[in-house]
Amino acid sequence: MKKTFKPKKISHTHITMNKDICGGSPIIKGTRISVANIAEYYLMGLSPEEIQRDLPHLSLAQIFDALAFYFDHRQTIDEELEKNREENVSKTYPPGTF
Repeated sequence: MKKTFKPKKISHTHITMNKDICGGSPIIKGTRISVANIAEYYLMGLSPEEIQRDLPHLSLAQIFDALAFYFDHRQTIDEELEKNREENVSKTYPPGTF
């Protein structure tokens, strides 16, 4: 009899969401560092070890879990990153600046 494996629900033990912290965006437990922040570092080309050098209070396990969460929810996090970029541009260059 052939053994089949059932996919397990992946749990992100280092990630939580709280509507009172970072607007409910996923964050690393015990911090105010969002998954989007970690994803942004990664998308800029930093390795998990380089991210940890910039954020030494985080463990590699926390960083890898944030990246795993990002890849599991990439479209949503990418949309959040784009929204943040647009908000930053509008704050830097208010309407009528050009």
